[in-house]
Amino acid sequence: MPRQIDYYFSISSPWAYIGHKLFRDAVATYGLEVNHKPVVLVDLFSETGGLPLIKRHPVRQRYRMLELQRWRDKRGLNFHFQPKHYPLNARLADGLVVAALEAGHDPDPFLRRAFAGVWEQELNLADPETLARLADDSGLPGKTLVERSQSEEIGQKYEQNRQDALAADVFGSPAYVLDGEVFWGQDRIELLVDALKSGRAPYRSQI
Repeated sequence: MPRQIDYYFSISSPWAYIGHKLFRDAVATYGLEVNHKPVVLVDLFSETGGLPLIKRHPVRQRYRMLELQRWRDKRGLNFHFQPKHYPLNARLADGLVVAALEAGHDPDPFLRRAFAGVWEQELNLADPETLARLADDSGLPGKTLVERSQSEEIGQKYEQNRQDALAADVFGSPAYVLDGEVFWGQDRIELLVDALKSGRAPYRSQI
C-alpha cells in the first residue's frame, strides 16, 4: 500500500502554484498516493486567525512581494506577481477539481494547466468557458465538469474539505499532511522530503 498524503490547496494560491512541480516530484519519487483537497481560503483564514491579502497590513503585503520574487527565481519560474484576474474567486475552478475526483479522474494534468493559466497566462479561471477549455486540454470532459462544479453536492464536498482542514490543523495553502504531520507552505517541501527520506515517526505538537 502506498503512503498517503493529504494535499490542501486552492488554485488561487500563488504558493501552491510555486510548489506544485516540486511536490509532484516528491510524490513520484516516494510513490505517494495524493488525496487532493481544494479548500476555500477566505473561510479557512477567518477561522484560524489569518487575513485575506487585501486586509493585511501594507508591511506584510510588501514582504509578500519580496517573497514572490525570491521564490520565482529559486524555483526557476516565470510568472506575474499581480496577474490580470487576481484576486480570483476560485470556487468554480476548485470545484472542478472536486468534480474530477468524484468522476475518477486524475486532476494533476488540469492543475498544472490551471496554475499556469492564472499566474503565467493571466487567464480568468472564474470564467466557465475558459475553465472548460483548460479541462478539455487536460484530457477531461470540460463542459460536464464545469456544470458539475456548480452543483450543491460539489459545494458540500468543498465545504467538507474545509472542515477536514480545520480538523487536521491546516490554516493555509498549500499544506501537505503526512501521517498527521502538517507541512505548511511550499517552502516546507524540502522538510517533507526529509521526513519521507528518513522514514522518521511524525512530529506532534506539544500544545
